[in-house]
Amino acid sequence: MKKVVALLVFMTAGSSLFAQSWSDKFQLGVKGGANFATVVGDDFNSPDSRTSFYAGLVAEAPITETFSIQPEVFYSGQGFDLSNNNDGIDAQYKLDYIQVPLLLKVYLIDGLNIHAGPQFGFKVNEQIDFDPSNGGGEIDTNSTEDFDFQLTSGVEYKFAESFFVQARYTYGFSELIKDADIHTSYVSAGVGFMF
Repeated sequence: MKKVVALLVFMTAGSSLFAQSWSDKFQLGVKGGANFATVVGDDFNSPDSRTSFYAGLVAEAPITETFSIQPEVFYSGQGFDLSNNNDGIDAQYKLDYIQVPLLLKVYLIDGLNIHAGPQFGFKVNEQIDFDPSNGGGEIDTNSTEDFDFQLTSGVEYKFAESFFVQARYTYGFSELIKDADIHTSYVSAGVGFMF
């Protein structure tokens, strides 16, 4: 009897977790995860990626059962690694932004959506860390542009209108350094919760 009751409780909890993920209500939430960032372009050899984090706020405004608009604002650690074992260099170029994307979400099936849209990056920090493994040796610099216009796109799965997992790719169309073909580029993966 105890096994039957336990099975019924498990099935009820499981069905609520995978219940309809689309909501006709405006929702606010939080999100966070990891960034794997670098820079690309003809004027700079592709460096190793910098692994950092992002965290911030998200809102979703439903239009229909298939489409939603999703504005966000979040802190995003970006940049790249300057490590070169042959030269004994171990440094990290840190570029940190406040990112403001405005996304169109398209739900393909219940819970699964793809999304894309413009993203506006406002630089808040720029440093070179010559001792990243020990957290020291940071030097402030200001050699890059303060604004980065980007395009971001990704895929997300939302459970029961609240918990979600997502992955994205973001490319910066603005020149990172004026008159140079160098652009930001990063992949991110994370989780979030809508209230």
